[in-house]
Amino acid sequence: MSPAASGDDARSEIAFFDLETTVPTRPGQRFAILEFGAILVCPRKLVELESYSTLVRPSDLSLISSLSVRCNGITHDAVVSAPSFAEIADKVHDVLHGRIWAGHNILRFDCARLREAFAEIGRPAPEPKGTIDSLALLTQKFGRRAGDMKMATLASYFGLGQQTHRSLDDVRMNLEVVKYCATVLFLESSLPDIFTANSWISPNATTRSRSNGKLSNGGSSESSSTSGQKIESDRIPFLANQREGEAHPIFSLLTPNEDEVVQSDTVQADAFRMDSLSVDLRAEPLLSDVAMEEQPDNQDSDISVSSPAVASEGCSGYARFLEPEEVSIPSIRASLVPFYRGSQRIQLSHKGAILQLCCNHLRVRFGISDKYNNNPARPKLSFVVDTSPSLCQVLDACDGIAQKLSIDSGSGSEWWPVVSRKDGFVNSPTIRLHIPTVSADVPRFETEIYRKESSGSSEKLVFSQCNAAEIKPLLSAGTFVDACFSLDHYDYHQNAGIRLAAKKLFIYSN
Repeated sequence: MSPAASGDDARSEIAFFDLETTVPTRPGQRFAILEFGAILVCPRKLVELESYSTLVRPSDLSLISSLSVRCNGITHDAVVSAPSFAEIADKVHDVLHGRIWAGHNILRFDCARLREAFAEIGRPAPEPKGTIDSLALLTQKFGRRAGDMKMATLASYFGLGQQTHRSLDDVRMNLEVVKYCATVLFLESSLPDIFTANSWISPNATTRSRSNGKLSNGGSSESSSTSGQKIESDRIPFLANQREGEAHPIFSLLTPNEDEVVQSDTVQADAFRMDSLSVDLRAEPLLSDVAMEEQPDNQDSDISVSSPAVASEGCSGYARFLEPEEVSIPSIRASLVPFYRGSQRIQLSHKGAILQLCCNHLRVRFGISDKYNNNPARPKLSFVVDTSPSLCQVLDACDGIAQKLSIDSGSGSEWWPVVSRKDGFVNSPTIRLHIPTVSADVPRFETEIYRKESSGSSEKLVFSQCNAAEIKPLLSAGTFVDACFSLDHYDYHQNAGIRLAAKKLFIYSN
């Protein structure tokens, strides 16, 4: 509970809120709030008592890109006459300050954007007396039986309709999802021998819609309504009426700190007992598409004693990896396989085996960049290479097959092609190869990296540290590499696609 709560015990309602924002399209570009929506909910009856929503005009209208419009349907014209955040800051502060905050993924996204918006206008941000992040809570308590735990997926699982990606609609959907999950958990805890977590199967799979939501008051940029009764601090005195030493049940749901993230993978003996919710305190920035990548289970972390290895050839002929010319496109298949915490991801196969590729003599277009290495213990390293027409043909086919399955399985995330194409004579197609790292006592590269001599022999390279500084000089622009890589599907933060993870690299000696 924050210090702000001490004088605001009467503000007992739960504030479910959501932000719609622009989507950054280049490194370093900030988010801008386009819409704020909130409902105040009675903690005893879980009914909506009051609502507030407004569009917000960003200080820089150019931040509203076509990608942003595709995500939430909020256009430049929709917000040009809306109030700025400075004009609604008092109302937002009044709605949120000193109350319990609730929302889906608010710990990592909405709370951070809210603090940034208040800092931009030079005002202190509101403080909660507690926070309930339904993404973290339901991931631990309800499990990933519904899929990837996105709001759209959960709503589809319970037959609540399609997510509109408008703030007020989304928070109301959020409340309904929490109610449905709590009911299922209650039933399972009542008859644990009959209702098991694995016996519940999603009844449908609906593709998420990004249609433009409509304002409830016929087009005004700001609206306010009251449901049932007027909010007054003495109408729901549940805190004051608690017997001494007795905590209200709602406090067992609280996430005590906004930077906390649920890490538990275990299934609780009684999933409905919210008092057992535990969290690990860990401040972490917004994650990229590698946030949920699988970790090898049995990896040797002692890299300092590895000795050089000699191979007679590069990637060509490497077991389990196919050259593009060996791939029969009609034989490529996509299927859903178990992934992270009960979720699923798309796996590509070729004639019954996992599809992995090897390509020789790829020219590095852009070398290693350390621009995004905000975690020194596990750097995010990648580089860009020119690609051949045969490889483009295979990857384009994989893209189409995987994207279709992604849509059919209910994902509405923006699909990013694995092959990058730009207009212009010098802009031949390129692909990005990632160098994954393994988190261990001594972090190391998961990729096996070799130096390939002109004679054809290859020597395995050993790195004393897992960082960009050691590998950057080896993969400068113009260098040639042989690469063996996997095709890994990702779907995170409304972005999806195929990620090429290098398993073996043979770097040509200069």
